[in-house]
Amino acid sequence: MNLGIDEFYFVQLAKGMKPIKTLLTILFISLLSSPSWSESEVHMVELKLLNNLDDIRGFCIDIKGHKLKAKISRGIQVHSCYSYQGKIAVDQGLDANKLKQKQLFFPYFDVCVRPASSNNPMNLSLIKCGNTQEFVFTQDNTIRLKSNKNLCLTVAKGNSRNGGGGSPLHLIRNLSMQICNEQKSIYKTWGVRGFKKGLLFTEEISKFSSN
Repeated sequence: MNLGIDEFYFVQLAKGMKPIKTLLTILFISLLSSPSWSESEVHMVELKLLNNLDDIRGFCIDIKGHKLKAKISRGIQVHSCYSYQGKIAVDQGLDANKLKQKQLFFPYFDVCVRPASSNNPMNLSLIKCGNTQEFVFTQDNTIRLKSNKNLCLTVAKGNSRNGGGGSPLHLIRNLSMQICNEQKSIYKTWGVRGFKKGLLFTEEISKFSSN
C-alpha cells in the first residue's frame, strides 16, 4: 500500500518548478480561484484506491464528466486523482463528515453513491441521499454493501483507458461492486486523501472512519 508515494510525487513536482513569469502567475492564481474547486476544501476529501496501479497520481472515485460539467446521470468511475493540482475537485470531492458515517456524498452535486437497485446491486448510481446507510467500511480497508457484505467496491482490472486531459494524460477505469476476493485486494482496498492546513494527507479508510 503505497501511502507515501503521492506526497513524494508532489515534492518532485515542486523541485522541478522554474521561476514563474507574470503571465503564468496570473494563470496560476486564476486556476486556484476557479469555481471548479470546492470553496470549503477542509471538509472535502478524495476516496482513493490504496494501490496506485498504473498512475502515480492514484485513482479516485469520480463523477463522469469534467469537474463542474460532470453529469450525475452518467454515474461514477475512478479517474486520476486531481489533488496533485493542489485542490480537491468538485467531481471527486466527498464530504469528510458524511464519509465517516459511511455515506459517499458529493456535496457540490448533492448526490450519494448507491446501488442501482436491489435487483442490480453490482452497478452503482448517483441519487439524492436518503437516511439509509448503504455501505460498511471494514478493517481490511474494503467498502462493502451493507445489505450484502460479500460485495466490495472494486476497480476494474486490466489496462486503464485514456481520459480527456492532464499532463501526463489522465487515466480512467470502471468501478462497480464485485465479489470480495483477497487475492485481488489491490483493486478493492481504499484510503482517504485530502488537505489539512494546506498539507496533503493520506489515510486508510478503516483508520479514517474510526477517528
